[in-house]
Amino acid sequence: MAEPRGNGGAGDGGVARIEAEGDSLGAAKWTAMKELELSYPGLAVEHVSFDVLEEGKGEGAVVRVVAVADLEAWRDAEENFEWPDEAAERARELVRRTLAHLGVRASVDVRETDDELHVEISGQELGLLIGKHGQTIDAIQFVCSQAAYRGAEDRKQVVVDAGGYRERRRSMLERQADRGVADALRYGRPVELDTMSSQERKIVHNYLAEQPSVETHSEGDEPFRRIVITPVGHG
Repeated sequence: MAEPRGNGGAGDGGVARIEAEGDSLGAAKWTAMKELELSYPGLAVEHVSFDVLEEGKGEGAVVRVVAVADLEAWRDAEENFEWPDEAAERARELVRRTLAHLGVRASVDVRETDDELHVEISGQELGLLIGKHGQTIDAIQFVCSQAAYRGAEDRKQVVVDAGGYRERRRSMLERQADRGVADALRYGRPVELDTMSSQERKIVHNYLAEQPSVETHSEGDEPFRRIVITPVGHG
């Protein structure tokens, strides 16, 4: 059972209270829930009741609510918690609990296609979650993939993204690859790119696979392995 890491507001052991505000009732409730989840990971909306303290009208109005969490119900749910059977819901729950333990305020949306399970994290401050060169979010993605399918042979690719980081990183890698190709052809010699993760190297290898003037391969040992771009016919 996860134990409280602090008090999400005034509390007497059986309940926790917190006030929050937003530009709508939904936004105020969302803010209150995220604040409570920092202290009580696994807390679900069914464990919380809301009362409206102030509901302004017109442009720029602020809605204030008080959220009251039933900690006895939360503790009971944690003691009897079972991971969902569905891969998408297991992934959602793992990421949601990770965010709570990291103290990151964000929402989690999961969409599933025929070949991919995509977990999208949205929030204001996601730097801690992403980590240097995406190392933290890559680790979360790996654990999420293992947890979602738990050794099953029929698996989908699991992608965990935060605030559009994956697309920004892909664009940066492709620009770096383009510069590497240009230098390799200009100087007629192999060019090494920066150290990358295996997932990032795969992106670059695939991106340059149809480039007829160069070849690519990887050199070095993890975690310092890097891509080498070589002009075709060199050497």
